[in-house]
Amino acid sequence: MDIRFWGVRGSVPAPLSPQQIQAKISSVIQRIKPSDLVSSESREKFISSLPKWIYGTVGGNTPCVELTSNSNKKIIFDAGSGIRNLGKLGIPPENLHYNLFFSHFHWDHIQGLPFFDRIYNPSISFDIYSPFENMDVFLKNQMVSPYYPVTWDVLSKKINFHFMSENTEYKIDDLTVSCMKMSHPGSSYAYSVIENDCKFIYATDVELSSSDFEITPEKESFFKNADVLVLDSQYTVEEAYKKQNWGHSAFCYAVDFANIWNIKKLYLFHHEPTYDDRKLYSILESARWYSNYVANNSVEVYLAAEGLEIKL
Repeated sequence: MDIRFWGVRGSVPAPLSPQQIQAKISSVIQRIKPSDLVSSESREKFISSLPKWIYGTVGGNTPCVELTSNSNKKIIFDAGSGIRNLGKLGIPPENLHYNLFFSHFHWDHIQGLPFFDRIYNPSISFDIYSPFENMDVFLKNQMVSPYYPVTWDVLSKKINFHFMSENTEYKIDDLTVSCMKMSHPGSSYAYSVIENDCKFIYATDVELSSSDFEITPEKESFFKNADVLVLDSQYTVEEAYKKQNWGHSAFCYAVDFANIWNIKKLYLFHHEPTYDDRKLYSILESARWYSNYVANNSVEVYLAAEGLEIKL
């Protein structure tokens, strides 16, 4: 399976500000030497040597993650503002069908759906899944006057809703999908997807607590030995302490969680909207240091960024 990130921010979209762009330019100027400008090769070498927080950006769109199976079936997790770019730039499924799974219905996870071009295409069909029984009402209610000029009935007529239960496996072609309730105001659900021997877990908007580290048969079946875990890591420890019951986790708790369940690769996700790229990459460095020297585990830690692709 292939996974691609289209939106990785939490709470609200956070586009680059003029000040952040100016800071990147200033940092480039401070690093450049006359010898870096003498040829196209030297210029390319200089650009490639820049830190990632300068050359590029983590992105400012709210959550949207696309999974493509080996047989080219498409799953979309959440419809934050990132789903707009998925509709503009993503490769459509060969069978013109999407499976859309919602972790929950806070606005940052649904606000992009009215801007997703393909949901207006009458030739494309959708199966929408959620453990929330009123999912259709929640989605339709954001497309009413005066909040939006286009109503739900203008969308594709090929939209079907499916209620999911915990501890139940759902088959989508060769994929096995299940969900688990996580701690978050109003509830949020993590999703596990298994294809052949590969397991991918999407777990956004979760405030990890001691109960999440308790070994139970349900948690063990859901999380243990996953190849990739995309996990809410919005805060530093200090912020997580100050913002208890806000529904998000510190990056070091995410590393501990990945360790206890023997996760192979952890992707820090749902980034704090006030953090710039430099701050986010410093958090990645801290998370890797914590993993190597404090947690003493072998989990590989990465930063979820728009456009990043993972192949399993």
